[in-house]
This record gives sequence, C-alpha cells and structure tokens, in this order.
Amino acid sequence: MKFSLKLKRFARDEDGAVTVDWVVLTAAIVGLAVVAFNTIETSTSNLVVDIVSDIDSVE
Repeated sequence: MKFSLKLKRFARDEDGAVTVDWVVLTAAIVGLAVVAFNTIETSTSNLVVDIVSDIDSVE
C-alpha cells in the first residue's frame, strides 16, 4: 500500500477525535461533580454547626 493512501486514510479517520470528545466531556462532568460535592459539603457542615448550637442553647 502506498504511503499517500495510508496518509489519506489516517486523515479521514475520526476515531481519535471521538475519543478526545469523550475525554473532554467526562472531565467536564467530573469537574462539575467536584464543585457540586464541595458546595453540598460546605452547606451541610454549616447546617450541622447551626443544629449543634441550637441543641446546646436548649440544654
């Protein structure tokens, strides 16, 4: 097979581009999940502190 034919087939192949798309989308989803987890964790921590102080004030 000629080199030019191999080069043309390589240029038309889109498998690598699809893989890059999936990697970028997966990284974006993981990044959003980390941000969401940190937000929920901070809010939950603040809620626990408020509950503890309310319970302490009752006693």
